[in-house]
Amino acid sequence: MKKIFKFILNTIPRPILIRLSIVVRPILAFLLRGNRFTDPIDGKSFSMFLPYGYGTQRNNVLSPSTLSLERHRLLWLYLQNETNFFTSETKLKVLHFAPEQEFYKRFKKQSNIEYTTTDLLSPLADVKADICNLPFEDNHYDIVLCNHVLEHIPDDTKAMQELYRVLKPSGMGIFQIPQDLSRAVTFSDDSITDQKERSKIFGQYDHVRVYGRDYFDKLRSIGFKVEEVDYTNTISPELVEKYCLAKGEIIPVCYK
Repeated sequence: MKKIFKFILNTIPRPILIRLSIVVRPILAFLLRGNRFTDPIDGKSFSMFLPYGYGTQRNNVLSPSTLSLERHRLLWLYLQNETNFFTSETKLKVLHFAPEQEFYKRFKKQSNIEYTTTDLLSPLADVKADICNLPFEDNHYDIVLCNHVLEHIPDDTKAMQELYRVLKPSGMGIFQIPQDLSRAVTFSDDSITDQKERSKIFGQYDHVRVYGRDYFDKLRSIGFKVEEVDYTNTISPELVEKYCLAKGEIIPVCYK
């Protein structure tokens, strides 16, 4: 199964994968039903989660029902338990980059948010836009979600500046990235263009860097106030295992 999923991820373009997954998801959820692992996004339980990874495959990480990964389930729990994202009585303006399928329909249905999605390629994007040159007003959004996007962007400084520009003063942004916390300094090399070499060095064929611990300080240099939230540390080990979370993953919660 690992080899099959790895082949699919590395050969089928992401926009097509998104469309295909809509058909495949209910079949997987039916075949893998059980009670060992639970997806906190929809509350459904399974005998196993699916493997995932463009390079090295990780076991029990892809939820059969929502197709969420560890980072998605962690973000959901954080938004649900630590913010007013789902409960605000005042309508929140939310901008969501490269919207994840497991969130898209749920967020669209929320009456307490004014929800806008954006991306260059995603079929789920309301607005096709370059993150380095956004067509949105200054100081416009209460919440900006931009997760696992910046590692794809050659000029991530410009992208961060745009994120800062469109966020309201006192607004909140969450900008998750794949991060190697054993690295003090982010590594990038623009001369690496071969997809196989990128996969080997950066972890995925379309990544252009590996972020280190200095990621948070780079966000601060743009102007953000950054909280490095180790949210799995607040969750019982039993639930970390049951929800298939990545222990020690840091959520970068940013304020303007």
